[in-house]
Amino acid sequence: MTCPDCPSSIPTDSSNHQVLEAATESLAKYNNENTSKQYSLFKVTRASSQWVVGPSYFVEYLIKESPCTKSQASSCSLQSSDSVPVGLCKGSLTRTHWEKFVSVTCDFFESQAPATGSENSAVNQKPTNLPKVEESQQKNTPPTDSPSKAGPRGSVQYLPDLDDKNSQEKGPQEAFPVHLDLTTNPQGETLDISFLFLEPMEEKLVVLPFPKEKARTAECPGPAQNASPLVLPP
Repeated sequence: MTCPDCPSSIPTDSSNHQVLEAATESLAKYNNENTSKQYSLFKVTRASSQWVVGPSYFVEYLIKESPCTKSQASSCSLQSSDSVPVGLCKGSLTRTHWEKFVSVTCDFFESQAPATGSENSAVNQKPTNLPKVEESQQKNTPPTDSPSKAGPRGSVQYLPDLDDKNSQEKGPQEAFPVHLDLTTNPQGETLDISFLFLEPMEEKLVVLPFPKEKARTAECPGPAQNASPLVLPP
């Protein structure tokens, strides 16, 4: 059983003018829209055809770098025969009775060792000023583990269960200091939380300071001040 509208592989040799046209048209689109450099066709590696809204051809091909820029394209000499491919492109060409549609994407190979006389070759392309960018980012980014000028205002402790004797002997394990934006005023400070509500209203609460030392009491947490049937008793 065959699929008449599914993509089917076709020969990639130069005698197939539809394949060559799809490769050259898509590469021309890439040269015109995406880069100041010029690239030329090195070899078509895969091709297929399909009927969509008209005959469509899909190609994958290797490209090589031209020694000329886009402004020199009209007077540029041919690339030397010893040039190597620098990237892989995927292009498509679809024709209808009224117009044609061309698409292309190109991926370039990783940087290679510099070759003689080709210091500016795309094969040797490296990210420009990347180390400087990373250095500036490191300079502008404060270290996360550096102590704050204000100092930590509280810490988080994992307390053991009261029924666990083994854990009581070991004592609580103090976690890493947490720089919490808490007050040191024993009476607490008022915090405006009106932004948490959708409707325009003024709502404030009192933030008490974080406890500095561990404390245990049989009366804590104590009876609920506001009983609710939705909350289970302690």
